[in-house]
Amino acid sequence: MPSTLRSPVGLGTAVCVLLGAVAVTDVLSIAAGVHSRVLLADGLDDGFLAVDERAWTLADNMYGSAGALQGIALLATGIVFLVWLRRVRRNAEVFDPYAHSLRPGWAIGAWFVPIANLWLPYRVATGVWTASVPADTLARRAAAPRGVLNAWWTALVATQILGRAAGGYYDRAESGDEIIRGLDLVMAANALDIAAAVVAILFVRRLTAMQDLRARAGGFPAQETPPRVQWGRAH
Repeated sequence: MPSTLRSPVGLGTAVCVLLGAVAVTDVLSIAAGVHSRVLLADGLDDGFLAVDERAWTLADNMYGSAGALQGIALLATGIVFLVWLRRVRRNAEVFDPYAHSLRPGWAIGAWFVPIANLWLPYRVATGVWTASVPADTLARRAAAPRGVLNAWWTALVATQILGRAAGGYYDRAESGDEIIRGLDLVMAANALDIAAAVVAILFVRRLTAMQDLRARAGGFPAQETPPRVQWGRAH
């Protein structure tokens, strides 16, 4: 069992900044999508599509560049988020080792199990949330509100499902009407992703603050060796 508490404040701040960057790339993608949609809609007449090749190439390049930026932002955010989640999970093991249904390694591993990754990470986060609530008993911690936690996971799953469905439809689109519908779906998915990023920021900030408060309050379960605390914004 971990015997050292390490502050998640710095990592939490980094995750929030990166989530903000994800939202910005979503906005850029929506703007590029709107430009492409207008161009296609103007050139569509009774099912026939006539678009200036140079204008469409430029619009398509803009759309592709926005998508590439989204991918980079999501990858960077995912990596730092997992590092943050691993840290808060290890802290939660010190706070209360009995609040968890999965071992600490699942904080990362749960995300890479096909299908099961739709609920296993939520189980990990639920245990961390319960252990981190600054209350004096497990019963009180388990009864603490989980609105932000539930909203984060619901938004995350929803944006993943819609994003994959929209991307698949757009990739298969052939006619002008289908491409326009695909763009509409992708833009809707991006809008949902912005909302999910905002909720994720709230979740990360809340859980980080809860651990900060609980660490400073003390009152951990009895252990053979008291936990060492490495706290402060520098960690």
